[in-house]
Amino acid sequence: MKKKLILWLVLQLCSLSLFAQINTDRVLAIGRNALYFEDYVLSIQYFNQVIRSKPWLAEPYFFRAVAKINLDDYKGAELDCTACLERNPFLAQAYYARGIARQSMEDYDGAIADYERGLEFKREDRAMMVNEAVAYIQKKDYDGAEQMFERLMKAHPNYSMNYLSRGAMYLEKGDTAKALVDYDKAIDMDPYYAPAYGNRAIIYYQKQDFEKALADLNEAIRLDPRENGYYINRGLVRYQMNNLRGAMADYDQVIGLDKDNLIARFNRGLLRFQVGDNNRAIEDFDVVLQLEPDNYMAYYNRALLRYETGDYGGAIQDFDIVLNEYPDFLPGYYSRAEAKKKLGDAAGADKDIWTAYRKEEQAKKDRASGKQLASSSSSSSQGNASQNQTSNEENTREQSDKNIDKFNRLVVYDKEEERRSKYQNEVRGRVQDRNVRVDLEPQFILTYYEKPDEVKSQLYYSKLVDDFNQRRALKMKLLITNDEAALTEGQVATHFASIDEYSARISQNPNDADAYLGRAIDYMLVQDFSAALRDYDKVVELQPDAVIAYFNRAVVRYKQMQYEDSNRKAEILDMPTTTGTTMNFSFGGRISSPAQSNNLPVREIEDKERAYNHELITRDYDKCIQLNPEFVYAYFNRANLRCALRDYRAAIQDYTEAIERDPEFAEAYFNRGLARLSQGDTNRGIADLSKAGELGIVNAYSIIKRMMN
Repeated sequence: MKKKLILWLVLQLCSLSLFAQINTDRVLAIGRNALYFEDYVLSIQYFNQVIRSKPWLAEPYFFRAVAKINLDDYKGAELDCTACLERNPFLAQAYYARGIARQSMEDYDGAIADYERGLEFKREDRAMMVNEAVAYIQKKDYDGAEQMFERLMKAHPNYSMNYLSRGAMYLEKGDTAKALVDYDKAIDMDPYYAPAYGNRAIIYYQKQDFEKALADLNEAIRLDPRENGYYINRGLVRYQMNNLRGAMADYDQVIGLDKDNLIARFNRGLLRFQVGDNNRAIEDFDVVLQLEPDNYMAYYNRALLRYETGDYGGAIQDFDIVLNEYPDFLPGYYSRAEAKKKLGDAAGADKDIWTAYRKEEQAKKDRASGKQLASSSSSSSQGNASQNQTSNEENTREQSDKNIDKFNRLVVYDKEEERRSKYQNEVRGRVQDRNVRVDLEPQFILTYYEKPDEVKSQLYYSKLVDDFNQRRALKMKLLITNDEAALTEGQVATHFASIDEYSARISQNPNDADAYLGRAIDYMLVQDFSAALRDYDKVVELQPDAVIAYFNRAVVRYKQMQYEDSNRKAEILDMPTTTGTTMNFSFGGRISSPAQSNNLPVREIEDKERAYNHELITRDYDKCIQLNPEFVYAYFNRANLRCALRDYRAAIQDYTEAIERDPEFAEAYFNRGLARLSQGDTNRGIADLSKAGELGIVNAYSIIKRMMN
């Protein structure tokens, strides 16, 4: 009996261990789902669970580090990568990720050491080599950078980014001739990459060849019409060419894309001041001061404008603020004296004039005696001011330059910011997505959150969804979008709690279809696709006419298939950073499938799985259309699925069905245009893209430009 009891305990412990293993694998897989779909806060919660359960595993530390890098928590990412490598010192990706974290924290030697260690395992890895070259540049070791570029070009001779990055290095060294040669080569190799034109325009601007700079910026804007920096730079070029209206139009465009852009607001205020549009200039400086309350140049310009418009009291208030910060700024005293005269304060005006006179006389004595004249700027800005004295740009100043004497100069990006952006634009993953890859507009989904988009501001409407929301069957209002927003930490907690609440409802009433639907959406939002699918299955079992459940079940199946395909093919997942480094992490491996126990070759099994999944998804969209033929998003999503299968003829039919029901459906025009281009129907494809651009999808214009070329 005792032996039997011991054996039973051993079996129970094995069973519990097996359960924990399966559970841990599942949580890790869900966390990777969340990471793949850029839901970083949520993914960290899952990786935390795995680490608490099995702290000896290396993988969850690595994946958590990737999430932290994308949240700019570089120190946390470095620590996680170190913990990962302590557990598995042969994981090249962890050296790569730690290199990015260290590079982001300006530990360039540490980053270079990590990239070299990673290259021992993944020889000639392009991303690591590019990042290492940039790290050498950042530490001003140009010889080391040149050697790295030689290795990079030998390993990847047809990669245009090599020339862009090296050109940026030569520009930083001051060798504009070599930089120009590299930029020309990069553009010859890839004439559709906007940052190449943007960077070459900087060289032409520095050489005062404004016509060529303007031509390059025009091209950059055609290729990427949503990049603010190109408009700001073109505004500066146009200003140098005395085209004030054109410069203002560029700043208008930037503010249309980003109403809080400080450079565009300040510069437009100055230009409006110059052309006599004083009231609207004041409005721009009002916004600048709301966003940056210590911008004393904006105060001074607004003071001058208030004086011009007769608001002498307001002008004096602004002059007071400026002179309190810059007590040696003589023009401020004279200007305030004029405002006081207008208000009849002769004594106050005389006092300001005498104060300015005494300061000016003291300055003359100091110069005569050989003493250094104190800067009119506050002591905190003397460093920046002195650095800019050597600039030959007499009518511009850097954004961080606080020398009040330059109050009426147009603002340009700081040299440091410009230097970083040159490498960012050349090697960041998502920029490449925008300018090189041509992707379909993604599938639509019924959810609670979406990303704001000021340009593409269409409100997606469906009577089906509106009627459902009127029932108030769920805790939150459903919306339809193809641009989902990642959950915040608070939202993650809300939806986990909501899952528990719906589970309690279901335990009381196992036939509550709305509770299953609400829990399915919660599971979907926390990236637990398997659990979401089980609940959607239950909804359609209880309510065979539940269009929303069929639709979202198809979407979730497609998401799950996307994720598994990316692992199956070991595709690269691009993750941008803010430091000019690339992040290309390959998520090898995938969730195991029962089909793997079959003796069929793996590729054949995978093909059958894909075909089966496609069939299930198609059936769900077919059912949606059968139940509600006016639900245009089912046609759109089914068309996307057919494009993935390269069945463009059937996809075009579905996009057309959607457009006939909603003639303002921008995404359907865009995707139909791409499908038609894939079939060689160029004229109708371009016509569709033109309509999509008109309706707000600005990337359409970039593709049209390429096709016209």
